Amino acid sequence: MGGTDATALGDGDAELVEDLLAGSHRALARVITRIENRSSGYRGIVAALHEHTGDADVIGITGAPGAGKSTLVDKLAAAYRDHGDTVGVVAVDPSSPYTGGAVLGDRIRMSSNVGDMDVFFRSMSARGQLGGLSMATADAVKALDAFGKDAIIIETVGAGQNEVDVVRTADTVAVLVQPGSGDDVQTLKAGILEIGDVFVVNKADMDGAERTLAELEEMVHRRESPTKGLDGGHHGFEVPNHPDDGAGQGDGDGGDEADGGDGDGGDEADGGDEAPEWTPEVLRTVANTGEGVAELIETFDAHATHLRESGAIESTKRRRYAEEIRTLVRSDVGALAAAEIERRGGIDALADSVRRRETDPYSLAAEIVDPIAECVESDAGRADRDAT
Repeated sequence: MGGTDATALGDGDAELVEDLLAGSHRALARVITRIENRSSGYRGIVAALHEHTGDADVIGITGAPGAGKSTLVDKLAAAYRDHGDTVGVVAVDPSSPYTGGAVLGDRIRMSSNVGDMDVFFRSMSARGQLGGLSMATADAVKALDAFGKDAIIIETVGAGQNEVDVVRTADTVAVLVQPGSGDDVQTLKAGILEIGDVFVVNKADMDGAERTLAELEEMVHRRESPTKGLDGGHHGFEVPNHPDDGAGQGDGDGGDEADGGDGDGGDEADGGDEAPEWTPEVLRTVANTGEGVAELIETFDAHATHLRESGAIESTKRRRYAEEIRTLVRSDVGALAAAEIERRGGIDALADSVRRRETDPYSLAAEIVDPIAECVESDAGRADRDAT
């Protein structure tokens, strides 16, 4: 197995990858631990697994705290097992910005599948990311996919509008709302509405369920009608052009154009116009009893079929990989810049020099980044010369 220095596999890691691909649960657990800890050599492992991914149905479950996500995920895993499918669950826990700890109390309710080796459960820290999903989570999904899991469920923190991060890892997204949660339904209008392929009123045996269902159905109707003919009605089409992508990512729009464009162009190339648009379903469940779980899985399956038949899955994956590349490059360049800052005495020393008016922030930033840019330009020039 080849790769650059950063992704080259040592003999031990190559054996670990082979054991995972051969079905060793112990190897799978070790790989995910390496991924979560960002241990030396983890990139080579993930790179080696990449060619073995792409077969699993990846489902994101999100919603406000208290909506019953953990209980529903437990019942979903059990139902998939009843169908003969193997399941991987990645539960992304809220990592406190104050203590750095992960909140694990809800996990005790996920007990229906204890002892079943074909259900692999892993609880991971959100690592302070508001959206609840870190690169480690996306890499863990790749490991589960390469292992051969049929269905992979990601349960996210439920951090409101920033939950759009789940779109970049999950193929199908279910947003959970509990009855009577008027504030939660209003929050959906702030941005999370756009990522849902399925909306679920959980705890539907509670008072207020019918009203919440009606509110969600009205919101879905409003979501679809104003954009009819302008987008595909699916999170894979809408999100790249949503303001969330532009905020904090200056290169977001340009990247989407390079990735096959604005969604419409890519879908036409894949034959998307031949299939009907996906209109989000609004369902009800009672996770404690399992009521509605079978219908929910049928809807997940229908959405997966829609993605394949419309060609939307290809454009969605293209955008997902483009964002992953951008994220990794930003992270790596940031690490190089951080090392240069330390070499120059640390950020406090640099800030003091600005405070004393010896220099200014722009000049310092240029001094730190220019050597990196020069290396990139030099390498590009060398590649051009080699090509000619």
